[in-house]
Amino acid sequence: MSGNLIKKQTLPILTFILFLFIWQCVIWIGDYKPILLPGPILVAQSIWHFIITGEIFTHLGFSLFRFFIGFSIAILIGVPTGFILGRSTLLHTAIEPLFQLIRPISPIAWSPFVVLWFGIGSLPAMAIIFIAAFFPIVFSTIKGVRNVEPQYLKIASNMNLSGWTLYRNILFPASFKHIMAGIHMAVGTSWIFLVSGEMIGAQSGLGFLIVDARNMLNLEDVLSAIFFIGLFGFLIDRIISYLEKLILIRFGE
Repeated sequence: MSGNLIKKQTLPILTFILFLFIWQCVIWIGDYKPILLPGPILVAQSIWHFIITGEIFTHLGFSLFRFFIGFSIAILIGVPTGFILGRSTLLHTAIEPLFQLIRPISPIAWSPFVVLWFGIGSLPAMAIIFIAAFFPIVFSTIKGVRNVEPQYLKIASNMNLSGWTLYRNILFPASFKHIMAGIHMAVGTSWIFLVSGEMIGAQSGLGFLIVDARNMLNLEDVLSAIFFIGLFGFLIDRIISYLEKLILIRFGE
């Protein structure tokens, strides 16, 4: 047991070290200058500079605020919409094809309209996050509701459960895993498009940090920002996984 635990902890570290070594070898073999491909040491220095100056935390605060608002609105609208479409065959038949038509369109494709409607700043990024998160949440919720075991619905009918009581005691617990699968998917896509949205017109945030560093030709800062984007995206996903486990315990699973 302890051997497996040690292996589980050391393998990712060894893989990361190997990645850094390959990265440095590419620079040596290709004789790349830092202006074309900075090495791991330069990037590490840039990461440390962002940390000790606190600049990264300022930009992170703006990005997390935009992400939280856009993602929360997507959940608050997407989950009830999924429940309604999942329960109503008529509405599902009427609206689901339209959603399927819109879903493959990249949120960035809407950016010209988003900028015209909301201007520049935080609102366009929030709108793009909402679009990116909405459809995975809606379709996963629909799937969860439509896959509820028939015996659960029969029990609810025998107990005369309806309205909010039916959703709280039967439908939501039974479809929760599907909803969380959609939320997990939405976290990844919306975090990616948050960065893209901040590149459009924002004057702060992780996406703006990349654009600003690129304009100054500080590619080590660009790679540092990319590192922080990946790190914080991973941490957000872990936090959501932890909250999911807590809720499943609440449901007795």
